[in-house]
Amino acid sequence: MYTPDHYKNEDIDQIKVFLRQHSFGILVTTADKKPWATHIPLELDTDTEGHDILVGHIAKANPQWQHFKENEQVLCIFNGPHSYISSSWYAAEEVPTWNYIAVHVYGTLTLLDEKAVLASLHKLVDNYEKASKNPISLHDISPKTMRQIKGIVGFQIKVTDIQATYKLSQGREHDHPKIISELEERDGAGSKAIAQCMRKD
Repeated sequence: MYTPDHYKNEDIDQIKVFLRQHSFGILVTTADKKPWATHIPLELDTDTEGHDILVGHIAKANPQWQHFKENEQVLCIFNGPHSYISSSWYAAEEVPTWNYIAVHVYGTLTLLDEKAVLASLHKLVDNYEKASKNPISLHDISPKTMRQIKGIVGFQIKVTDIQATYKLSQGREHDHPKIISELEERDGAGSKAIAQCMRKD
């Protein structure tokens, strides 16, 4: 991912928090010499050796998995908030732009057996059910319904590289108060989220 130096974020702890908060990503692989992408949850975890991994699954009906190769290099894309930035918010004349946060994770893919897939599903559901009014557990779901697990393919990706872009009007700090104020007045969660990120930056 092309990222000018002043937009690079190399704070790995902050990036990991971002990945956990924005875990619905895009898995990009190659199939028949063409890129193929699937939008799925990709959960950050660690393997038994302490390496960072992403864990996910896709439907067997999705042809992408048939082109998976053990230990092939794949790309996972995670998008955070983003917003249009009007140059009318600047003290001096300039062109408009877009502020955003995006993280690209590269790694090698390995397929999981059914036992490991089931364990990952329990972990996934338990994590997201915590915020539910009436949380469910996969332990409470009937064996008949749980047989649907045979319709998915699970995998893990051993992380080899992380590239993070946090484009938050760096270099225009003198304009930040005005930009933040304008963003907070706009409709849309993205604008307000970018304003909040700029306050923290």
